[in-house]
Amino acid sequence: MPKSRLSAFFSLLLVFLSGSLVGAFAYRLYAVNPVLTGIAGPAPKRPDPEEIRRRQVAEMRDRVKLDDRQVAEYNRILDEMRDQFDQLHRKANAETQALRDHVAEKVNAILREEQRPLYSQLRAEHAERDRKRRQQQGK
Repeated sequence: MPKSRLSAFFSLLLVFLSGSLVGAFAYRLYAVNPVLTGIAGPAPKRPDPEEIRRRQVAEMRDRVKLDDRQVAEYNRILDEMRDQFDQLHRKANAETQALRDHVAEKVNAILREEQRPLYSQLRAEHAERDRKRRQQQGK
């Protein structure tokens, strides 16, 4: 084989082998890492809030050495915090819904008469999808 053909053959062989090596590495990287491949499975279940609270109280009792009176007061503080969080969530949900309604009014204003029922149907489908997603997250 002439020298130029031999050097071309080895160059092609080197390119082929390096491509195979890079391909194998990339396959291994994505096949091993389930987060990158999207096969990580279902999201972990949210812990029960009461179980979290029991663990917090037990940890405070064990590590901070709270007595019974302090545990009762700590529970009262946690109750107040939960009520305040609930109020914040209700307020945020109401504000979010008001904003969605406002945007829907603006969108309806730019639509033609025959487009409005289609838009209403689309909004209903989105609302149903969101409701199902929230139900699945709550399980």
